Amino acid sequence: MAKKKRKKIFTMGGKFDTRNYTVSDIINQKGKKRLCQILVSSVEEALAAEEAEIDMAIVGVSKPYTEIRKAMPNTFLTVALSASVCHTIDDAVRHSYKIMSTGADAIMCSSWNKNYIKALSEFGFPLMGHAGLVPRHSTWTGGLKAVGKTIEQALKIYRDIKLLENAGVFAVEIEVIPEKLLAEISKRTSLVTISLGSGKAGDVHFLFAEDILGENKDMLPRHAKAYKNFYEIKEKMQIQRISAFKEFKQEVLSEEFPSSQYIVNMNDDVIEEFIRSIDK
Repeated sequence: MAKKKRKKIFTMGGKFDTRNYTVSDIINQKGKKRLCQILVSSVEEALAAEEAEIDMAIVGVSKPYTEIRKAMPNTFLTVALSASVCHTIDDAVRHSYKIMSTGADAIMCSSWNKNYIKALSEFGFPLMGHAGLVPRHSTWTGGLKAVGKTIEQALKIYRDIKLLENAGVFAVEIEVIPEKLLAEISKRTSLVTISLGSGKAGDVHFLFAEDILGENKDMLPRHAKAYKNFYEIKEKMQIQRISAFKEFKQEVLSEEFPSSQYIVNMNDDVIEEFIRSIDK
């Protein structure tokens, strides 16, 4: 498969660069082509996502996002900026400039105050919003479970998305709502809809790398699919770690380690001269 043609851009940090998609491209594909997005947390995951030609990636601000940017230089990358570190609009603007200056392509405003989002949009930052199940606000919807099954919840989700639309975001992550509801909402918003556990009707389909890889044996969300069983590999690696540590300890106790191949030798006459010098 031929590599996707890259677009030339100029970042907010003042650097010429290339990307697989621009914000304009993502908006223009709405209703025409489905894209995929992965949340990555490590350089290794970022490298793999770029090699696999994943369309979009997202990383939390608490992760090594500058190194992840370097690891996937051509992939559209969003940094999720937690509202908990932005106590004022000035904080939000400052953090956003810092993030965008490292080469991020967008900022995720998950559980933010809509007034903050509107203020940021006026600075020209490409922003993503969040609706449906918003984990940090889940206490208002009864915990970590699907929302939107009742008429009241469905209407609230629609109103929330319209508020985000008016606040200036270009895309919205819609988490764990009924597929039929997302289909109707997606037709009635100009926003790019990013489905996380909300069915096929989204413009972008989103999963976490750790779920795709099967990192956790008993913690896979209902909406996520594990394509690999990394937890089995990690369990085997842990067994090997323990075994190696035990072997090391045993060889130290039996004086097998360090053997001659692991030590530095010196000429006998040099050590003898050293002894005479310090024992005078």
